[in-house]
Amino acid sequence: MLAFSSPVIDYHALAPELVLSAGLCVVLLVDLFVPDHRRWITGTLTGLFLLGALVPVVTLAVIGDDVRSSLSGEGVTGRYVVDNFALVLKALFLLTGYIVVLLSAHEIEEGHYQGEFYVLLLSSVLGMVMMASARDLVSLFIALEFLSIPAYMMAAWKKRDRKSNEAGVKYYLLGVFASAVMLYGMSLLYGVAGSTLLTDIGKSVTLKGDRVGVQVLGVVFVIVGFAFKVSAVPFHTWAPDTYEGAPTPVTAFLSVGSKAAGFVGLVVLVYLAFPQARDVYRPFLWVMAALTMTIGNLIALKQTNIVRMLAYSSVSQGGFILMPLAMAFTNGAQETSLRAVIVYLIIYAATNLGAFAIVIAVSRKTRSGEITSFGGLFQYAPGLTVLMTVFLASLAGIPPLGGWYGKFAAFRAVLDAAGGWGYTIAIVGAVNAVIATAYYVNVMREMWMKPVPDSDVTPIKVYGSVQAALVICGVATLVLGVLPGLIAKVGAITDLATGP
Repeated sequence: MLAFSSPVIDYHALAPELVLSAGLCVVLLVDLFVPDHRRWITGTLTGLFLLGALVPVVTLAVIGDDVRSSLSGEGVTGRYVVDNFALVLKALFLLTGYIVVLLSAHEIEEGHYQGEFYVLLLSSVLGMVMMASARDLVSLFIALEFLSIPAYMMAAWKKRDRKSNEAGVKYYLLGVFASAVMLYGMSLLYGVAGSTLLTDIGKSVTLKGDRVGVQVLGVVFVIVGFAFKVSAVPFHTWAPDTYEGAPTPVTAFLSVGSKAAGFVGLVVLVYLAFPQARDVYRPFLWVMAALTMTIGNLIALKQTNIVRMLAYSSVSQGGFILMPLAMAFTNGAQETSLRAVIVYLIIYAATNLGAFAIVIAVSRKTRSGEITSFGGLFQYAPGLTVLMTVFLASLAGIPPLGGWYGKFAAFRAVLDAAGGWGYTIAIVGAVNAVIATAYYVNVMREMWMKPVPDSDVTPIKVYGSVQAALVICGVATLVLGVLPGLIAKVGAITDLATGP
């Protein structure tokens, strides 16, 4: 009779998840018992619990190498891991969630449904935090669904808006299809390895033997599932309509948090499950990176709506993140590739959230999402104009703002990989970096040089919560660009295993 040791639970290591779980329960109960006019308190509680979950992340980081796994015991060890890689990403997800709470304070419909929105937001952030520690197919899939299902409902939050309903339905249907494809791929990998542990799969998926076809299909199907989450071409079709139809804070959350979680899943799979399957994932990710950058940029050039432009910009930025990931395990570039992905995700999060915060502030006055509605913004909102210019320039990769270092890290990773694959994707990336600058500069020109469309130069009232979000994002974008050594130290945390 088999005997299994009981799991030994380190509650300190699991504290971020436990705090978020407690927050879910508290916010839900408060929402049930407080009157409609006081439901704003659910947003305050959500922000406090997100910051509270960040505290054990910091303490775990201070402890350092003393904490490596939250669970131990036969059959459990290695499936849910708390290491430096996980802690950095957990901090990113929690801060992203907090900034989205700040952006949502005056944007989400007040009254009965406000508490439900924050419950869904906490649920999705909990899934992202779980994703950072997942090292097993089952835990990866559960984390992905935990973060995705609430996002489907948040995308359709404006219940009386046809575009919002369309956004939610399209996101849901394509998301379910992608999950089904990914789950089928996971079943194939389990059939090959006889285990759901990623390191065991990494030892079995060698593209050798009599199951090569099954191995290839498993790798491709799983990558396709995560490619949907990161809106990589050709799996990006849901993103523009969903981003435009969803409430703007939800759009910011999807473009940063959901995308980052998808990349975390891809990184963990490439580094732990597919290190010996380079001949399959490299050309697949390489082509996706090139198409994602190019198609995202070319379509963004034609957009007249600021949210749709940022949506296609987000698609394009995903291509730049895929670029170093495609070159992992090529000529020993795995460490620089991992560093580049982490650095890019952190800088992109600060910059993109800041850009959406400006859109929220301006659209409350203009009641329009058209780029032309930003005309003459400098005349009545010079502070917002300067900040939006900072964020757009950062997205374009213009020094000394944070975005330049993100692109530098990505290009350095592919050049370190060398060879035809690395040099060619670097050229494609360089061309796309120039193309992207065009539509960012177009928005800057509207703000600085064009007249106010309706001649209304009434100053914009920016709520305190949005101001706080702008300060956080603005400072992060400037500091990470001027002092790239700070982000380089974080990006240098590469204790994610580099293969079996």
